[in-house]
Amino acid sequence: MDTLRVWRASSHFIGFASRAACAAATARANVRVRVRCCSSSSTASAAAAAEPPSTTVAPAYPGRRGRNLSSTSDRESIRAIRLKKVEELRSKGHEPYAYKWTRSHTACQLQDIYSQLANGEECKEDLVSIAGRIIARRAFGKLAFLTLRDDSGTIQLYCEKEILEDQFEQLKAFVDIGDIVGAKGSIKKTEKGELSVCVKNFEILTKSLLPLPDKYHGLTDVDKRYRQRYVDMIANHEVADVFRIRAKIVSEIRKTMESLGFIEVETPVLQGAAGGAEARPFVTYHNSLGRNLYLRIATELHLKRMLVGGLEKVFEIGRIFRNEGISTRHNPEFTTIEMYEAYSDYQSMMNMAEEIVTRCALVVHGKLDIDYQGVQISLQRPWRRETMHNLVKEATGIDFDEFKNNLEAAKRVARGILGSRSENNDGHLVETCPSVGHVLNEIFETIVEPTLVQPTFVLDYPIEISPLAKPHRREKGLTERFELYICGREIANAFSELTDPVDQRSRFEEQIKQHNDKRATLVSDSKYVEGDKEFDDYSYEVSLDEDFLTSLEYGMPPASGMGLGIDRLVMLLTNSASIRDVIAFPVLKIQH
Repeated sequence: MDTLRVWRASSHFIGFASRAACAAATARANVRVRVRCCSSSSTASAAAAAEPPSTTVAPAYPGRRGRNLSSTSDRESIRAIRLKKVEELRSKGHEPYAYKWTRSHTACQLQDIYSQLANGEECKEDLVSIAGRIIARRAFGKLAFLTLRDDSGTIQLYCEKEILEDQFEQLKAFVDIGDIVGAKGSIKKTEKGELSVCVKNFEILTKSLLPLPDKYHGLTDVDKRYRQRYVDMIANHEVADVFRIRAKIVSEIRKTMESLGFIEVETPVLQGAAGGAEARPFVTYHNSLGRNLYLRIATELHLKRMLVGGLEKVFEIGRIFRNEGISTRHNPEFTTIEMYEAYSDYQSMMNMAEEIVTRCALVVHGKLDIDYQGVQISLQRPWRRETMHNLVKEATGIDFDEFKNNLEAAKRVARGILGSRSENNDGHLVETCPSVGHVLNEIFETIVEPTLVQPTFVLDYPIEISPLAKPHRREKGLTERFELYICGREIANAFSELTDPVDQRSRFEEQIKQHNDKRATLVSDSKYVEGDKEFDDYSYEVSLDEDFLTSLEYGMPPASGMGLGIDRLVMLLTNSASIRDVIAFPVLKIQH
């Protein structure tokens, strides 16, 4: 993926570049600097001399071969050398792990303020203070050039022996790539046009013990990128930029909701009953209460309780936990926004979805036509709106309305459709479907869903798969529900909310019955065993949330509600192929 090509390595080199925000500030900001991240400086001490010398800025040579410092033995030897440097620094009265450093500017601020300096010009009267991580260094006798990167970008440190005197030798002996340093000095632009801090004095603020990686690329390294996200972020600023954009998106969503009069509330993560969705929950045990509790699988039922209590516009941005599969689209914990508005219906939530997504796109891109994985996506409003029945009919030529309640006929046709169109012959998926509505949904998810590339609202879902949605006011057997799809992925799910407590109880009881029947079928079928995905999807127990039903009996106003997946929205707006690329620390398998 172009926007997240995290490890730009060639042989033993990694490219570093300043942030785009500072690129315009200097004529050389677009030049990528190649450095060998695994090396460190030469040192006067015998121990330090054993560590490979610090690499100077140089072009990458595709055929160049060198030591592979990624091995455990090399890594540990470098760590031992750097630990000796820590001891030596302390013996000289220098603490290599500072308490603080007072900065006057960031790298980006300096690039902006002094962008007009002429080549060779120096502002000796301006003393600046800066801090960040050393990502490159070059040494030429009595001169040394270090590239320092902070949160805003990069800037060069110009270190001259005549100015630093004894500190110059300390810099050469003790400062390694990866160290965090503070530096003070004047501002100058070199003859070659590189804006630099002409260092008068410096201090090691944090001594790094481990070398930065020399080579992270290809599929074999993807897992390690996610496990060591902190190294991932050091090696490539674009990774950190994804999380900056994510923060912008969350902020813009919150601003949008507040501008429309919604208030943000917080509901329990630990719940007595897992409700609001059909998903396998995580179970924990509370010792003092002596009972099982569940990590929430949705915020829906508690937010609706807030409507009952009199709050008419509420939302919550929060983590959701589902004990299900992991894929490029699914992580066991993920972030959603759920919102509920009294006296509105699902048409209102379609407008709300368009408003949120387009505002976020404008904040991130400044436009509504974006690229996602090489596909042009138009977010210009209004978006397409079509019923599930019509979309399935368009794709297959089959009108599922004609089956009425003839489940076996629907299954027979569905098996033929799935068997002829699916490489994996997924016709067996319909075998345990308890209703025509479930069969229709299987066909939709398998055949239609991947084709919904441009923003599309899929309307009017079968009542059997929508236990919390209000019955459609005109179409029997359907509900006033939509899901929003972009790039073949569900982004949002919304209803005209069911407010009839008797109907809601009946729906919940039927949902539990269907779940238990499917569970019993899978248990009795010898071809399904514990550990199979389909078996695990139904291996948990579903319980009735009596307190929620009680709240409805006090009366909930007519309302609409929507849940929108923030992770998937961030994927779309950052051109990220995997959900793991937009979650800082995704859940991973145990490393053996």
